[in-house]
Amino acid sequence: MRILALTSWWPEPADNGIKLRIRHLLRALARNHEIHLIALVHDGIGATQRQEIDQICASAMALSAPQVNPRHRDVVASLWRVQPASVRVRWSPQFSALVKERTAMLKPDVVLSIELATAVYASSIPGVVRVLDDPELVGLSAWHRAPSPSGKLRAWLTWYKQCAYVRYLLRSFDACSVVSEAELRLVRRLASAHTLLALIPNGADVGEDRSNWSAPQPDTLIYPGSLTYSANLDAMHYFLRDIFPRIRHERPGVRLRITGRAGPEHLAAFPSLEGVDVVGFVPDVRAEVARSWCEVVPLREGSGTRLKVLEALALGTPVVSTSKGIEGLALEHDRHVLVADTPESFATATLRLLEQPELRTRLAIEGRRRVADMYDWRVIGERMNDLIHEVAKRRRVVAPGLEHIRNA
Repeated sequence: MRILALTSWWPEPADNGIKLRIRHLLRALARNHEIHLIALVHDGIGATQRQEIDQICASAMALSAPQVNPRHRDVVASLWRVQPASVRVRWSPQFSALVKERTAMLKPDVVLSIELATAVYASSIPGVVRVLDDPELVGLSAWHRAPSPSGKLRAWLTWYKQCAYVRYLLRSFDACSVVSEAELRLVRRLASAHTLLALIPNGADVGEDRSNWSAPQPDTLIYPGSLTYSANLDAMHYFLRDIFPRIRHERPGVRLRITGRAGPEHLAAFPSLEGVDVVGFVPDVRAEVARSWCEVVPLREGSGTRLKVLEALALGTPVVSTSKGIEGLALEHDRHVLVADTPESFATATLRLLEQPELRTRLAIEGRRRVADMYDWRVIGERMNDLIHEVAKRRRVVAPGLEHIRNA
């Protein structure tokens, strides 16, 4: 079949979770289908990044993503509109026109919107199977955790608005895939009976040759996450304020490496950077993770399944995480990872790993085995292929008129 994929990120370099998901799903689909990509671009595209995608897709086009943020009056006005303020102010007429133009030219069998940001451009395309991947609701569902009554009200309004918008959008989609069981439960309440739902989690590349990376270095911790994302910034603030000093008190030589984008304003928020190496953006973070004794994931907010956890385990690097950090993953405490939800227990778990090489070896083996069994991208990618095949088959059965746009 011919698939037109719409994404809110250019997949290369795959330096964040959604880019990794886009890249691996496109690779999986390209094994069985003809893929045409239209993507929003945030930071420009180099020749190497374009070449990588050209090897996967029959065609790939990109437009700059609108960088406008909603103003207060936009948020207030959205109370009387179906679309959230963020969707309306970031609407791109150019992207919409390009989608319509490519649809008319290619006559795709399926339009796949990866993430909610591109769903609005696909929802009005007539006579084509439409699939939405990853509507991202779980993070907003925790509105009750806001620290103040006014914060709870704002968070609840955002949650209510997003649910209403997803319910409205799903009327136009034949199928929706989600990354976790929690997300599936939420979407099931919003989707109509005709919408096919599928659980397609995030994954890791288990087939990577680990001999490419250097041996792990004792007393090295890593957190591979951009500090421009609020959940990562909160995690590192929490770790450096409440956990890292306890670890350094017992083992003064321990160092933490933080990879990913970080500006001076983000670093200024930290109580101290003693013992911390802010590496910044690296094109391929796997080498940094592989050479670390363990990865710390002190997340307290955010949504989705955790690619940083899966990638570390696939590389044989053990993980110490909060419950939130492994939310949605079938990982067991003290078998695949160490889980700790207080500063004291998190510091103790990390020290256990630093001091007990045999514990590190056991967790590395069991963690990698669990990822290979359940989260290998090659297996997960086939789930998306199965969903595309099933929803297209359903559409042909219930709407034989679809046959006139088939290309496969």
